[in-house]
Amino acid sequence: MSVRKALMVLYRVCWLVFVVLVLIGVFAEPLLPFGLTFVPAVVAVAIGFALSRSGPKEALKDRPAVEVDPPVTGRWSALNSPADKVPSHGTHVYGQTYAIDIVAEPETADGESPARPPFRLFWPVVRRNRDFPAFGAPLLAVADATVVRASDGRRDHLSRNSLPALAYLMLIEGGVRDMLGARAIIGNHVILDLGEGTYAVYAHVQRGSLQVRAGDTVRAGQPIARVGNSGNTTEPHLHFHLMDGPDPDSARGIPFTWRGVGVPANGEKFTVGTDVSGAR
Repeated sequence: MSVRKALMVLYRVCWLVFVVLVLIGVFAEPLLPFGLTFVPAVVAVAIGFALSRSGPKEALKDRPAVEVDPPVTGRWSALNSPADKVPSHGTHVYGQTYAIDIVAEPETADGESPARPPFRLFWPVVRRNRDFPAFGAPLLAVADATVVRASDGRRDHLSRNSLPALAYLMLIEGGVRDMLGARAIIGNHVILDLGEGTYAVYAHVQRGSLQVRAGDTVRAGQPIARVGNSGNTTEPHLHFHLMDGPDPDSARGIPFTWRGVGVPANGEKFTVGTDVSGAR
């Protein structure tokens, strides 16, 4: 077990111990003095902060961006892009230093994009997944690869794009998922081994949409799953990143660029044709 993996395990154990101590203190006789109850939480926060600031090793920092095919077709826009800041999601944890989120912005016959449901302060609190154009969109292999992980047993929850729902996600749901581990955070997912120590992560995949399983070989452009809303998400979207190992708990991020697209910046719309695979 790597040091990074061991620290991730210790991080979750500390939070779990803290929660147990608090519950015992509420419903029974406290096991520890009030001040000592918070020691596991302090340790967990310290570990979490250290891991979130621990970026790629020097060898990876100097590594050129890996060019791969786009994982989608159609018209999309970028959120939380590494083109604007690194780490793009404010943390290096789970190998997501150079991660990107994308949402569908399809054009209608009149050339307009159907409106993605906007963030609301209070109402509606949640929305159905089919209200978002990204939900169910096909996901494609970004290169010839081997599937090392494929999971789609988690439910697609409702949106979290209102103030009450976002507060629930940030204060309760996200914390619980964090204690449960990387799989609870990224939800249903596919991880591809692209070779030469590079792995591609597709997170928040739609439940029941997998078209591959661990051990399968895939060709660039091959459909592998569909966009969902599982895991730690506010709305249906694809979270994509490259990393240097198959385990998000211990992997470090690797920069990427999409062939013909590059790395779209936050809010930038881009279109990918149906023939996205590099010529072979």
